[in-house]
Amino acid sequence: MQELPKVCVIGAGSSGIAVAKALWDRAIPFDCYEKSDRVGGNWVFKNKNGMSSAYRSLHINTSRTKMQYADFPMPEGYPDFPHHELIARYFDAYVDHFGFRHKITFETGVQKITRDPAGGYQVLLDDGRARHYDAIAVANGHHWLPSWPDPPFPGEFLGIQLHSHYYIDPGEPHDLTDKRVVVLGMGNSAMDIACELCRPGVAQRVFLAARRGAWVIPKYILGKPLDSAVPLPRKLPPRVRGLIARSIYRLAVGRMENYGLPKPDHELGQAHPTISSDLLVRVGSGDITIKPNLSELRGREVVFSDGSVERVDAVIYATGYKVSFPFFDEDFIGAPDNDLPLFRRVFKPGLPDVFFFGLLQPLGAIMPIAEAQGKWVAEYLTGRYVLPDAAAMQADMEAERRAMFERYVPSRRHTMQVDFDDYMAGVAEELGRGKKRAQKLGQRLPIAVRPRPHGASGDDRAELAG
Repeated sequence: MQELPKVCVIGAGSSGIAVAKALWDRAIPFDCYEKSDRVGGNWVFKNKNGMSSAYRSLHINTSRTKMQYADFPMPEGYPDFPHHELIARYFDAYVDHFGFRHKITFETGVQKITRDPAGGYQVLLDDGRARHYDAIAVANGHHWLPSWPDPPFPGEFLGIQLHSHYYIDPGEPHDLTDKRVVVLGMGNSAMDIACELCRPGVAQRVFLAARRGAWVIPKYILGKPLDSAVPLPRKLPPRVRGLIARSIYRLAVGRMENYGLPKPDHELGQAHPTISSDLLVRVGSGDITIKPNLSELRGREVVFSDGSVERVDAVIYATGYKVSFPFFDEDFIGAPDNDLPLFRRVFKPGLPDVFFFGLLQPLGAIMPIAEAQGKWVAEYLTGRYVLPDAAAMQADMEAERRAMFERYVPSRRHTMQVDFDDYMAGVAEELGRGKKRAQKLGQRLPIAVRPRPHGASGDDRAELAG
């Protein structure tokens, strides 16, 4: 019977609440800190913490059956691709159903985390309070710090410049009605925004610009949501699965050039998918004009890399996000160019008491992955799972990174890419191996717990590992 480590969970977004639920289930003492006044993170429209990138018309682009937590399915009455309001409501219901809302401290952020020489970490909250924890669970998300073009485009632009993170709708934060607008990017947000702006009575003209082409995938294929239309067995090699997927895509969608889009310089599956059922029709109908990358800003005009010039009133940069952990010193933990190598995207070798959740870019949804990660770490914290040795973790990480960099287009967007099914199966297999290691070595807690006064854990469940 041993006292379990007390954990600081940073963030109550879709990943943070999954981690909190896993700790709650295992009676692991924890506190969760959330800057906003409600759970849901990025899916809370106009979130009070100012970090949500949700726009008014946002719907999920992974079907609900693939996005939902295994322990708490979405209501059957939800559509295949629910609106953000339904998703936020679902996260509230999840927390209340499992009864751990009181473990979340709202409107409180983590300002600074430093190692305690006596063990564990000192956590300074943004209200000035300091707390000690034995372990840190990082679930602060990676779609809240906008990344602007770097270096900036030469020249000066006299119109509206806006990152997609701040876009709400055609009238907020700027009135784009009857304006000529360039949307820069070929990701999901760029295409959603461009399609919304090109509707009758909104923007006068919409240009969609990017430095490389993309494979645009519709939400439905063969009458079913894309992610469940044609399940491909995991036992098939990735190369074979890719060949089958490309064959189906050619039959169902065809070539990008046929729609007026640039030919992608990579194969389908070598970049994070861009999902839109509207864009191809809008481009084919002439509602959106495709352009190459910007090369210069010139007052009220922009110059594109093909030399063409257009008068425009606004430029919306859908240029992604930076991974940031502002509560850590960068020389302790950082992610330069969005790259933070981790063992199965959770554990950092040499740091047995810091864990990351949802810090990946899946071909699929993050929520079930964060749920699985939370259960994995809960097994670790209770001693039921033992990590491989440092050399084995390093070898596994290097093999994973080689495969990732060989498969995907080299870019900051593809530094933490995973395939949903492969990743989930890999975590389950590793969990099984680690449980066997625990049985062989004897169950013991992986983290030294600093003695606490009796009853001072902050948890109202049993703190004993059974």
